Amino acid sequence: MIMSMLETASKATASHRAKLACIYIRQSSLSQVAHHAESTEMQYRLMDRAVALGWPRDRIRVLDEDLGKSATSAEDRQGFQHLIAEIGLGRVGLVLSLDASRLARNCSDWHRLIELCALFGALIADGEQLYDPRQYHDRLVLGLSGMMSEAELHQLKIRLHAGEQQKAERGELRVGLPVGLERQRDGAVILNPDDEIQARLRLVFAKFDEFGTARAVMRYLCRHDLPLPTRPRCGPEPHDVVWQKANAHRVIAILHNPAYAGAYVYGRSTFDPAKRRAGHPGSGLVRRPLGQWPVCLQGIYPAYLSWEHYLANQERLQNNQNRYEQNHHGAPRQGQALLQGIVLCARCGSRMSLRYSGPQGEYPAYRCARARHEFDAPRCQEVRALALDAEIERQLLEALAPDRLAVALSAMEQIKQEGAALRHQWQLRLERARYEAQRARRQFNAVEPENRLVARNLERQWEDKLRAAEELEHAHQHWAQQHDDACTEADRAAILTLGKDLSKVWNAPTTTAGDRKRLLRLVIQSVVVDARRETGRVWYRINWQTGATTEQWLTRRVQSYAEYPQLKQLQERVHALNAKGKMDEEIAAELNAGGFITARGHRFSSGLVWLLRQQWHIPTAKENGKEHNPARWPDGTYSIEGAADSIGVTVGTIHKWVRLGRIKGQQRKSGMPWKLSLSENDIITLKEYVQRVRRVKRSNKEAS
Repeated sequence: MIMSMLETASKATASHRAKLACIYIRQSSLSQVAHHAESTEMQYRLMDRAVALGWPRDRIRVLDEDLGKSATSAEDRQGFQHLIAEIGLGRVGLVLSLDASRLARNCSDWHRLIELCALFGALIADGEQLYDPRQYHDRLVLGLSGMMSEAELHQLKIRLHAGEQQKAERGELRVGLPVGLERQRDGAVILNPDDEIQARLRLVFAKFDEFGTARAVMRYLCRHDLPLPTRPRCGPEPHDVVWQKANAHRVIAILHNPAYAGAYVYGRSTFDPAKRRAGHPGSGLVRRPLGQWPVCLQGIYPAYLSWEHYLANQERLQNNQNRYEQNHHGAPRQGQALLQGIVLCARCGSRMSLRYSGPQGEYPAYRCARARHEFDAPRCQEVRALALDAEIERQLLEALAPDRLAVALSAMEQIKQEGAALRHQWQLRLERARYEAQRARRQFNAVEPENRLVARNLERQWEDKLRAAEELEHAHQHWAQQHDDACTEADRAAILTLGKDLSKVWNAPTTTAGDRKRLLRLVIQSVVVDARRETGRVWYRINWQTGATTEQWLTRRVQSYAEYPQLKQLQERVHALNAKGKMDEEIAAELNAGGFITARGHRFSSGLVWLLRQQWHIPTAKENGKEHNPARWPDGTYSIEGAADSIGVTVGTIHKWVRLGRIKGQQRKSGMPWKLSLSENDIITLKEYVQRVRRVKRSNKEAS
């Protein structure tokens, strides 16, 4: 004992006592601070030990900022970081703690502390010994003490987690319940006895089945001013229910919670230190996929929906994410492309992405870029969306035509159910507001009139509840006026009329692009396309939800006639008509009558036929070695040859007169036949002119 005191005195020198003595106090959790007060008191009594070691009280500093914080890391411990900073500035002569586990529970922080104390000459003391980190044996003891502290924490965690998981596997571990479930005093779990909470949660699930996206459900709830119940877990149980405005996060949390499907789940998330960011103590949590949950016991709780329904909702939420590389078709959005998310590439099987072009983004196109993303290879294909969407739309309406009456009746029934559900939700809200006002009145009446200190507050609360109930009544009246959904006979007749012609409903201004896509997905599962199977045409297959398939070809618009799908037939037809002596205008009429269309999807014209003849080197039709044009065209105009014969001159003379403007005519394009406008008087006048010219020439010849 005497030797120990002598060694302690020799280690703690005057230079050490001239600096601060820092007493570090820590408890691992707030519950330990609340329930293990004796341990905290023992740490505060270390001040007496510092005084016994020779430090005056005015140079003793207590660092207790880390009460309620774990020592597994130094990131969130402000007190420990402050201690390290003080040691590094050379202000600390003694670091005093009850044991090594209070300072650090990992070797990294512990050895950093030892190194700093050795470098700046600070001593380390616990409840029994005083250590000098600059001495080898003291460093050895301190190192072993830190290793044992870390190993002790590791063993404690293993035992606690093993016991916790074993209890969870039996479904006996007490876990937090969502707002829709309530735990009774005997431990039994029941549906929340509040009818409004039950009705609101069932409405969320029903609307998700109808709309298909969490954001659509959120917008529906906000549009009808229907808040969502939440249960903030702050402080000891029981936690009060708070009604808050619906947002996407709250809706998704309800849809993701397996407890609403009656399942007891343990281990939905795990901690990944690699994903933890500095300054974000809550980060690092990673959600496990459903198939990797350690414990998932079905049928433990009363359910709002079946387990199969829950799994279908999870798959739908997963598919709503627009991740084409993972074959998620995404939620129906308001873009112009009808097949967004459900069109597949027939060449590689991937889900095709969407691209918009044009000045205003009015030209959507489906493209498969998987080969480029994964192998840096050219894209599989790209298909313009407008023409393909129009064909799919036509086939969809044809498929729904036999069921148009059933669709109309279903719409009428849905309108009726929608109105009843919303009225029920509002009635529950009004009932709650009236109950809270009556409860505040009873509390006010129960207080003694003389106790004005309490009566004033209760009176104010009563007035607030009455005001809230009155505002809710006005809001309900306004909502009822805006959503008067009583279906009259006229409305029924209008719905039945629309049901008989689904194209009017489909093309109605009130029908959004998202509505069309949702309707399409109810009938069509996917569409497989291949734009490279045949030049100028797109092959596609419709996979209906019933399991049936439909294969069709779509003639697409091309940039040049080199990609024209019926190029050979078109050339043969033009050659044949030209061989029969047909003019370009007649050839164009024959092509249009035969069902041919241009590369851009329009009707043929005489000018386009002339261009094609020039491109394919097809000469103008001839007969007996001269241009075969009729004397007069069908519209009454004269051809060059016809005018020459009628007037009695050569073809060259007619061309000369046309150039000089003596004869009026028109030619659509260079190389095409002329159409000359000549009346009977014009022909007589020109004949007289020719005779005069000839007489003059004869007289001049005779005179010479």
